[in-house]
Amino acid sequence: MSTLQISLAVAGGVVLAAIVAHSAWTSRRNAPRQADPATPEEAASREAAERQEPAFDHDAGLPAGADAARDPVLGALPHPEKKPGLDPLIDVIAPLAVEGLVSGDAALAAMPGTRRVGSKPFAVEGLNDATGHWETPVAGQRYRAFQAGVQLANRNGALNDIEYSEFVMKAQAYADAINAAPEFPEMRDEIARARELDQFASDHDAQLAFVLRARAAAWSPGYVQQNAARLGFVPGMIPGRMALPTAAPGLPPVLTLAFDTQAALAEDPAQSAIREVQLSLDVAQVHRDEQPFTRLREAAAALAQAMDGVVTDQNGQPLREEAMDGIGADLEKLYDTLDAHDLSAGSVQARRLFG
Repeated sequence: MSTLQISLAVAGGVVLAAIVAHSAWTSRRNAPRQADPATPEEAASREAAERQEPAFDHDAGLPAGADAARDPVLGALPHPEKKPGLDPLIDVIAPLAVEGLVSGDAALAAMPGTRRVGSKPFAVEGLNDATGHWETPVAGQRYRAFQAGVQLANRNGALNDIEYSEFVMKAQAYADAINAAPEFPEMRDEIARARELDQFASDHDAQLAFVLRARAAAWSPGYVQQNAARLGFVPGMIPGRMALPTAAPGLPPVLTLAFDTQAALAEDPAQSAIREVQLSLDVAQVHRDEQPFTRLREAAAALAQAMDGVVTDQNGQPLREEAMDGIGADLEKLYDTLDAHDLSAGSVQARRLFG
């Protein structure tokens, strides 16, 4: 072999090695970032979080799939006291008069199979003869009066004529079963109230979402979960969902974090590439004392720094500090308006109306 041939062979080998090295470097650069190996303390904390199932506020009419969880760290914050399930502010209420006492067992046996009228929650309450409080009937108790109700509005819209008629039929059937005499409000008046309440809710509903986008390398699900867990987020009921719990159990989360469900369900999640996650706040569901917007900003900034991302709106436009300050000021005005209408954010009434 000549010197020229040897030189060409060496040069070819060098080029091939460079190509292989560049390919490997590119592959590593583009591979999703992986979670760091957990320390024993982190592993124990993560295992404890995963064992802790999210809690739900069934009385507030939250959807079955809504994320909520408990926080073992934060101190208790004040929340409005829970009022009876039926409230004249947001419900049509029909009194059901009975001649004598009715047992809780009989009241429960007469309950309809479904507790909805169209898209609105339906409820029956009894006036406990011993305590004098309105409550959902309980076996072993005795009741001297009843009332049936249906919600005037929610995020599905205002109560309509068909739903009101269905409410009357369902309440009448229940009254017949317990030998009670119902008294129904005028339908036209209640439908007008429903539309007015629905208009107010539409004008004052706020659901905020920040998007965190990867600047360079994508993220694996484990990488996202590890960084979010360090800020207090816990796994939700749906793959690809996490929640930042409130200070009190049984309430909706302060914030939710979401990424591609399919990536979370992949056979090898470590190879799934996630390029964006969404942080969201459902304003009416969280009490202002939780400082949810401040925590949204802080969480977004912390994740962006830790994960080499940029915070944007849902259209991909970067969110600057002055824009966030403006949103915060608008939210304070919204909180004040909700307070003035006895629909404070995070209250039972607000969670039902904006649910």
